[in-house]
Amino acid sequence: MNRQKSFEQKKPALYLVATPIGNLEEMTPRAISILASVDVIAAEDTRNTMKLLTHFGIKTRLLSHHQHNELQSAKGLVDLLDQGNSIAIVSDAGYPLISDPGSIVCKMVIEAGYSVIPVSGSNAMLNALVCSGLDTQHFLFYGFLKASEKERIRELHDLKYYPFTLVFYEAPHRIRKMLESCKEVLGNRQMCLARELTKKHEEFLRGTIEELLEVVEELKGEMVVIIEGSKEEKDPGEDQAMPLVHDQIKTYIDGGLTTNEAIKRVAKERGLSKNDLYKEFHGLS
Repeated sequence: MNRQKSFEQKKPALYLVATPIGNLEEMTPRAISILASVDVIAAEDTRNTMKLLTHFGIKTRLLSHHQHNELQSAKGLVDLLDQGNSIAIVSDAGYPLISDPGSIVCKMVIEAGYSVIPVSGSNAMLNALVCSGLDTQHFLFYGFLKASEKERIRELHDLKYYPFTLVFYEAPHRIRKMLESCKEVLGNRQMCLARELTKKHEEFLRGTIEELLEVVEELKGEMVVIIEGSKEEKDPGEDQAMPLVHDQIKTYIDGGLTTNEAIKRVAKERGLSKNDLYKEFHGLS
């Protein structure tokens, strides 16, 4: 068992410091104090973090810690702790480790016997969720879906019957394809798209997925997508019946039909969706 008393430890510690996601006035006094007092700040992008530190008059030494050097950097940060240095980790914006680097070093630091201490602050996911108008009692934060349509469809099929609110991050150049995949797999559910959070052009768009698709081309900025959970229950016999369906498709293929023709015939005979059966047969669900 690992038992940590954050405010009683005397050894150097690793601080996970949340930084503003747009509005600099959301930088907390404690975050400023920690960043000014630690020996080293490990930053996702040292150029972005330098701008933040300069704004608040902080002159702490900066090191690079991003997803491409995370393992090697993590070992170096543990070495720094061993040498008596306290360290803060920051991402470009928001809370470190939430769709950002940091989980590897966090685990290694704990295993090395040092404390990992949170310093509260901004988080885009929570900001969007509480203003979405959708259920906030239970939710699943998923982060970014895969860029590949095939992989994205597979991920969404895994979430199709999840009963809680779903929260995703998405980039503006991918948002249309992402929402089209959501509509195809999840159906035309209620949703909220939040963008430019805490900035001058902060905006919340609430409606159905179809309604958002009508205006999505004009949207810019990093986005949080919140979609209502499923109101359907998965048929418990669905998974058990699928091997028999696969056998039937293969029988038709062996008889000379193409794969698409076989899937189409079986879907018609069994009253199934041809598209859903195609995705399931090819491992897309």
